[in-house]
Amino acid sequence: MDASARTRLYRAGALALEGFPIGDVSDYVAEPDCVVWVDLLDPDEATLADIAEELGLHRLAVADALDTRQRPKLDRYQTHEFLNMYDVQLDHDTGSLLTSEVSAFITPRALVTVRKDRGFDMDEVLRRWDASPDLAGSGVGFLLYGLIDYAVDRHFATVQDLDEEIEELEDMLFDDRTPDSALQRRSFALRKSLVMLRRVVLPMREVVNSLMRRDLHLVGDEMLPYYQDVYDHVLRATEWTESLRDLVSTILDTNLTQQGNRLNVITKKVTSWAAIIAVPTAITGWYGQNLPYPGFASVSGLISSIILIAGISASLYWAFRRNGWL
Repeated sequence: MDASARTRLYRAGALALEGFPIGDVSDYVAEPDCVVWVDLLDPDEATLADIAEELGLHRLAVADALDTRQRPKLDRYQTHEFLNMYDVQLDHDTGSLLTSEVSAFITPRALVTVRKDRGFDMDEVLRRWDASPDLAGSGVGFLLYGLIDYAVDRHFATVQDLDEEIEELEDMLFDDRTPDSALQRRSFALRKSLVMLRRVVLPMREVVNSLMRRDLHLVGDEMLPYYQDVYDHVLRATEWTESLRDLVSTILDTNLTQQGNRLNVITKKVTSWAAIIAVPTAITGWYGQNLPYPGFASVSGLISSIILIAGISASLYWAFRRNGWL
C-alpha cells in the first residue's frame, strides 16, 4: 500500500480492519455488510487511476480531484457523487486566510477522500468517527457526516476568530496611538479574508442541502438530524460572515470619516493661530510706516501698540477657544 494512503474497513457497523492495500477495496465493497474508507494524500495520477478502476469512478471526477482550487461543490455521476470542500484557518499575525482543499468520492459502500496537503486534519475526523461507534451502522452516510461536520466546525471557528479580530480593529479605530496606515492595512487584510471565507462557506449550504435529498439515498433517517444540525451551522456561519463583511466596510468608512474630521480640526486650529499671528503683524506694520501718526517716534506709541497686540490677540484666542477651534 502507498505510504500516503490510509484505509479502513467497517463490517456490520463495526471497525474490522485498517491499513489494507487499495487493491482489496473492490473485494470488500462487493460484500453486502462492508463499508470502506480510503484516504489519499496528494496522490499522483497512477494512484487515483487504481482507485478509480477499483470503484468505477468517472474520469471527470478524477480530473477534478487532481486539479487544485476547485470550488466547493457536489457533482452527481451515475455510480457515485463527487464532493469538494475546504478547511480554513486564520493567520492571526497577517490576517490572511489559509485554506486546505479536500475532495471525496462517495459511493454506496465506499468513501474515498483526497487531500492536497496535510492542512486538513484527518486524524481529528478519525477521532470523531471513533467517538460515535453507535452511528457506524449508517455506513457511508456516517463517514461523510464526520468529514463534513469537521470542515463546517472549522469554518465556524474561523468566523469566530475573524469576529474577535474585528473587535480588536474597532478598538484600534478609536485609539489615537494607532497609525492610520496600520489600521487600513489590517482592515483590508481582514476584508480579503472574509471574501475568501464567503467563497468557501456559502456553497456549503447547497452541498449539505443536496446531500439530504431522498433520491441520493445517502442519509438515512438515523443520520438525518445530524445533517440538519450541520446545515444549521452552515447557515449560521454564512450569516455571520456576511455581517462581518458589512462591519469591516463600516470600519473603513468610519476611519475615512475620522480622518476628514481630524483634518477639519487641524485646519481650524491652523486658521485660528494664523488669525492671531496676523494681529501683531498688522499693528507693527502700521506703526512701521514712515508717515507721522498719533504716538509717532514716542514711548506712548510703543506702549499703545503693545497694548493693542496683547488685547486683540487675547480676545481672538478667547473667542476661538469658546467656539472649540483651539
